[in-house]
Amino acid sequence: MNDTTRYRVTFVNQGKVYEMFAREVYQDSLYGFVTIEDLLFGERSKLVVDPGEERLRHEFEGVERFHIPLHAVIRIDEVAEIGIARIRDLAPGNNVTMFPGVLPPGADRGK
Repeated sequence: MNDTTRYRVTFVNQGKVYEMFAREVYQDSLYGFVTIEDLLFGERSKLVVDPGEERLRHEFEGVERFHIPLHAVIRIDEVAEIGIARIRDLAPGNNVTMFPGVLPPGADRGK
C-alpha cells in the first residue's frame, strides 16, 4: 500500500449511518471486527464549517483507532480523494438494512 491510499467506511452505529474516511482499514485480530485507524477529515475552512463533520471530528478527537463489528459495516470503498464525513439517520424505507437480530438501542423488539 502507498501513502495515498484512502478509504471511505460506511457503517451503522446506534441507529445512524456513519460515513468516515481513513488511511488504514483492516481485519482485526479480534474475531469479527474491522479496525479503522488514521482518520481523515476535510480541510477546515474559516468561512464554511460543516456541523456534521465538526461533530464527528469532536466525537473521534484523540482516537487513534477504533473497531467496528463486522455486521455493522455497510461498505468500504477505496477512494482517490476524501470527502465530507457525515452522519445520517437510518430512515425507514432506506435501502440500508441492519443485519437480522441486531437492533439499535430503543428499537421495538416485537413487544
